[in-house]
Amino acid sequence: MLELRQITKVFNEGTVDEKVALKSINLTLAPGDFVTIIGSNGAGKSTMMNVISGKLLPDTGSVWINGQEVTQLSEHKRARYIGRVFQDPLAGTAPNMTIEENLALAYNRTKRRTLKFGVTKQRREFFREALKTLQLGLENRLTAKVGLLSGGERQALSLLMATFTKPDLLLLDEHTAALDPARAELITQLTKDMVEKLQLTTLMVTHNMEQALRLGNRLIMMDQGQIIFEASGKEKQSLTVEKLLQEFQRIRSSHFASDRAMLV
Repeated sequence: MLELRQITKVFNEGTVDEKVALKSINLTLAPGDFVTIIGSNGAGKSTMMNVISGKLLPDTGSVWINGQEVTQLSEHKRARYIGRVFQDPLAGTAPNMTIEENLALAYNRTKRRTLKFGVTKQRREFFREALKTLQLGLENRLTAKVGLLSGGERQALSLLMATFTKPDLLLLDEHTAALDPARAELITQLTKDMVEKLQLTTLMVTHNMEQALRLGNRLIMMDQGQIIFEASGKEKQSLTVEKLLQEFQRIRSSHFASDRAMLV
């Protein structure tokens, strides 16, 4: 469903500020894979997500989604294949529009653009039923402005909007990091339920190692623009935070006192 072939990305090339963000990255996701990504700041996680989404073009290499090369497609054209939830709850929704208007925009993402507005009586009922799955009471607030929602409510809505059209690929970019623990746990559980129910191919960046171990069927660790470790199946199930830290230390010959030291 996703294939990255020899992806390299360098910022400020040829200057004193040159930064190699990605070094010949190769990654393949089969349909239904749920891959969690961990790594310290500057490891290349967000750059890789931006290359996949089309926000950044790679310097070398190619991006394939569901058998089609999309390397040169712009971000908005890739949106028909990709759903994305960002770290900032404000980023995935339009605050001055109502809940139902935001849902209509998401629903029409893969449809042919017309001048006809997207909220009809039938569609409004569809939206209401979809919102019920969040168990936040938002189905009774369809005409409320999204800017009035809490951060957790907005992130739950963003998650629903990103999965509405069953995208080929779901990108989750530290989507619980800005929330308090209770709301982060709510969004984590909603993510697990939605991905499993819809069988979505998912790539999730997280700073929370426990979350990375608990979710998904595969885990990859990045450092200095490279994928340095990968685990799946029973190997992933047997991993602990301590084992991950030991693995990082073994590969990079570096010592980190805790997961916080490693990931921040």
